[in-house]
Amino acid sequence: MQISTTTYSLKDRIIGLIKLIRPKQWLKNGFVFAPLIFSGELLKPDALEHTLIATFFFCVASSATYIMNDIHDIELDRRHPKKSKSRPLASGLVSKNAALVLLIVLYLILALGYAVMPKVILVVASYLSLNLAYTFVLKHKPVIDIFTIAIGFVLRVIAGAAALNLDPSAWMCVTTLCLALYLAAVKRRQELAQSGSEGRKVLDKYSVALVDRYAEMSATGALLFYSMFVMSTRPGLVITIPIVLYGLFRYWYIVEVLDGGESPTDVLFADWQLMVVVALWVAACVWVLSGFHL
Repeated sequence: MQISTTTYSLKDRIIGLIKLIRPKQWLKNGFVFAPLIFSGELLKPDALEHTLIATFFFCVASSATYIMNDIHDIELDRRHPKKSKSRPLASGLVSKNAALVLLIVLYLILALGYAVMPKVILVVASYLSLNLAYTFVLKHKPVIDIFTIAIGFVLRVIAGAAALNLDPSAWMCVTTLCLALYLAAVKRRQELAQSGSEGRKVLDKYSVALVDRYAEMSATGALLFYSMFVMSTRPGLVITIPIVLYGLFRYWYIVEVLDGGESPTDVLFADWQLMVVVALWVAACVWVLSGFHL
């Protein structure tokens, strides 16, 4: 094991702390907005404010989860050719003590958040508990590891509903579950295809062909359930089905041909077509559900 002896400036260490909380990954917390969008309350200031607060708490919780995972995996990351340089803890850019202090601060923010949004914080607590189990046990269990990741996205949707005092939609939850399973399966596929089991022991239990089938089944389920959802509850949103279908096709093209997909967030930021797909989907939802159309 080699520990970096490089001397870092204060600016470098601040940048390291920012990397540690992974703000780019906060994009995943956009799922908290799903109940707001589909409830038709997007233009109501109170509803938007509550959703933004719930999203903030999930950003804090997801950052805490990443820090806990990095602390737990620090020795393994130091032996990894890429993570030993890119991860702030493994590279020595951020000390373990500094990470622990930041982690405690994030937990305190969430504890104080209970006074603001108790229902949302209870969902966040479930998310934190699930990810603690993932960090220490579940990420080593094949199939369970993928479902654990996907359930985290469903909890985001439930938190968004709780922020608005709405019952979470079963259609929305099962669609989110299938979409998240698709993204998680593709992530495992790319990790396995590009690095083998070097980064994760659980990858020994998978094959590319197997996770390909998982991804195809999940993508089909996501499209099917989404289509049934909009046609049965929000018929006006049927115009978004081709947009969703194109997004799935484009993402799989990036995986198969461009060898991307190991990080869904990086893929979205790097591919202008996917960004346009997301923008068109949001615009169409707002247009239909907010009554802007004639």
